[in-house]
Amino acid sequence: MSDQNPKYDPLQQKEVIDDMFENWFLDYASYVILERAVPAIEDGLKPVQRRVMHALKEMDDGRFNKVANVIGSTMQFHPHGDASIGDAIVSMGQKNLLLDTQGNWGDIRTGDGAAAPRYIEVRLSKFANDVLFNEDTTEWQMSYDGRKREPINLPAKFPLLLVQGVEGIAVGLSTKILPHNFIEVCEASIAYLKKENFQLFPDFLTGGMIDVNTYNDGARGGKVKVRARIVEADKKTLIIKEIPFGTTTTSLIESIIKANDGGKIKIKKVEDNTAKEVSIIVHLAPNTSPDITIDALYAFTECEVSISPNACVIIDEKPHFVTISEILRQSTNQTMHLLKRELEIKKHELKEKLLYSSLEKIFIENRIYRDIEECETFEAVIQTIDKGLDPFKKDFYREIVEEDILRLCEIKIKRISKYDSFKADELMRRLEQELAEVEDNLLNLVRYTISFFKDLLKKYGKGRERRTEIRQFEAVQATVVAANNQKLYVDREGGFIGYGLKKDEYIMDCSDIDDIIAFKRDGKYVITKIQEKVFVGKDIIYCSVFRKNDERKIYNVIYSDGKSGASYAKRFFVTGITRDKEYDVSMGHPKSKVLYFTANDNGEAETVFVNLTANSTAKKKQLDWDFAPLAIKNRSSMGNLITKFPVKKVVLKSAGKSTLGGVDIWFDAVIGKLNRDEHGVYLGNFGSEDRILVLYKDGQYELTNFELTNRYEPREISKVVKFSPDRVISCLYFEGENKTFYIKRFKIETTTIDKKFLFITDTKNSRLLAVSTDKYPRMSLKTKADKKAPIETQAINIDEFVEVRGWKAIGQKLNVYDVVEVKMLDPKPEEVEVKQETEPVSEGQIETQQEAADNSDNQLALF
Repeated sequence: MSDQNPKYDPLQQKEVIDDMFENWFLDYASYVILERAVPAIEDGLKPVQRRVMHALKEMDDGRFNKVANVIGSTMQFHPHGDASIGDAIVSMGQKNLLLDTQGNWGDIRTGDGAAAPRYIEVRLSKFANDVLFNEDTTEWQMSYDGRKREPINLPAKFPLLLVQGVEGIAVGLSTKILPHNFIEVCEASIAYLKKENFQLFPDFLTGGMIDVNTYNDGARGGKVKVRARIVEADKKTLIIKEIPFGTTTTSLIESIIKANDGGKIKIKKVEDNTAKEVSIIVHLAPNTSPDITIDALYAFTECEVSISPNACVIIDEKPHFVTISEILRQSTNQTMHLLKRELEIKKHELKEKLLYSSLEKIFIENRIYRDIEECETFEAVIQTIDKGLDPFKKDFYREIVEEDILRLCEIKIKRISKYDSFKADELMRRLEQELAEVEDNLLNLVRYTISFFKDLLKKYGKGRERRTEIRQFEAVQATVVAANNQKLYVDREGGFIGYGLKKDEYIMDCSDIDDIIAFKRDGKYVITKIQEKVFVGKDIIYCSVFRKNDERKIYNVIYSDGKSGASYAKRFFVTGITRDKEYDVSMGHPKSKVLYFTANDNGEAETVFVNLTANSTAKKKQLDWDFAPLAIKNRSSMGNLITKFPVKKVVLKSAGKSTLGGVDIWFDAVIGKLNRDEHGVYLGNFGSEDRILVLYKDGQYELTNFELTNRYEPREISKVVKFSPDRVISCLYFEGENKTFYIKRFKIETTTIDKKFLFITDTKNSRLLAVSTDKYPRMSLKTKADKKAPIETQAINIDEFVEVRGWKAIGQKLNVYDVVEVKMLDPKPEEVEVKQETEPVSEGQIETQQEAADNSDNQLALF
């Protein structure tokens, strides 16, 4: 019977393929997750990192090793290529925690790569040796080829994962844990052990600033914003001194050039002067605001980046999504567990040493060694020694076994002859003290673990202070800070607007991300995105860039109602609408018509002539209409009736003034920005001529306008107040040349805005200690009359101590050797009569004044 080929069954074949795909894919996904991409919570390391550290420990002799050699040694444990091992070594070396490096290891700030592995060297750091390795507490497994043993996890006695951070992409899974500050992690572990609350936020080697409001403890769904640190060198130059995490100076410069080429910002050139410190010089184009450019850099370049953390770790051989706090708690618990195991091992070793020392003492001092001289066999020797120890066995913590007796047999005659009982007792006393200490630490394990973390802080915390400043960022509106890179044109009759209608009427400069509002003769208006050419409706009477939530831009309108023929006047603002939706300023009749229209940036209200038609039955053919009495309402209001008779035309009679009054301004000291949203400290109501006074911690002052785009660096400013020519500034400062303290009072005499003036001396080491804008400020000083004198406390009424003089005056000398502390007391009420002399303050008064100073919310800024 001939063989027959089986028939091809596509359904059966599909089931086979589906089964193979499902099983193999899951196996592959599990392998990538567990063995390559995601770290284990026990030691915070990926497998390749763990194998690198194990290989380095095996090679460790205190000297540096070529990275190429380390890669070769690691390949005994890691079943993948050398490239992944080399990348892992460089990545860990750049974090400056577990590895000591030598040679060119690249630069995370500039993006420069490390030199070839044969040119760079590495060894384990002292920190790594202290927290990562212990032969006795390590669990082992065989390597992939069965020739070597490797650790399942390293016994890490520190939350490494939080300090180093990690990023990995597996099959259908990813992890991203941001690095945190070494000191803060230690302190958080201590707080957890003390059952206190703690919080942890990212900290980056690149510095910069971070907004952690939505960090969400590092869990999925959280987000942080990271910004470069940009300072204003002068009105024409900005300097980027620190860059955001995840960027490089190269990528950041490229993003700035791209934004400039796209017209989002206006700069002349950008220079990279990065050496030991990051320094990117941005030269501004003429007539460009530094404050607006800084905001534009945050809005359109890599000067601000958003990072989404995703804390995923391996727990019990499965991936888990956790929080940063949970990682710290588990790591701290593991540290305490490992320390307990080490103490138990040490306790056992000490007890064994004590036991053997006791056996040795008994064996020699009781001359048991002489009893074995007549023994003819080794078994007889063992029995004789065992019999000689019988009277003392009850004092030992465990049973004496044959191995203990064999050790006694190995003692040489020379050692017996030179045995010093006193030294042996001293050794046993030290062992007993050490054992008692170990047992005490086991009974007080939390205390011992806290001491362990404090010791880590003391040994390795220096130089690891926080580099990334935690700040709250304001939301930058791209439409406000975008440079005007386009021109708005309008075809009024045809109904088109856009930046491509260059043969039509020019309206204004604009940005290619702006919204445009357009009003038409029939009373309809629409807001649309700027485009090259867009149709909004025929007979356009007004179009301009639209600023959302601008309540100060008021539209004054007179329209005739198509149904009744009556004319109405209204005033309204447009703060926010649906884009590309048509709205109506009239009552919506098709024959309605706008007779008069103005757009007023500051709510101006003009007066107009309203001329009626010649055939009108009204006795008076011309009316005066003043917009000022009209209330400002929303856009859907009908308005006030002007006349029921037909109107021929409306013409301007006289321009008006603003009916809105000044602008209420607040200052948010957290983000360093002005606002109208009632956030922060209320500065006052500002008219067009009003100014803001900024007092800086370095002893300078500056007058600025009250534009909401102004930036005030919170770390640099002491006070921000509304400027008044009559306001008196009081300050205490140290004069560096004479090494003397002075108090001065002065008024601002300059009128130049956006220019800083130094109101203390410009000598080396001069510094401002305190500044006040109270009318009658008082301060409490802790001073020393000379170097060895005790600290004295005195209260000073500043207005009585020194007169108001010019801002360049030196001030009144304070006759003290040193000012140890400055505190503000409640200012004197203005109605209180000013005393002629400063009276001595009793101890009880001082305490009262100190308490008042601690609870005071007054105007003295201290440094």
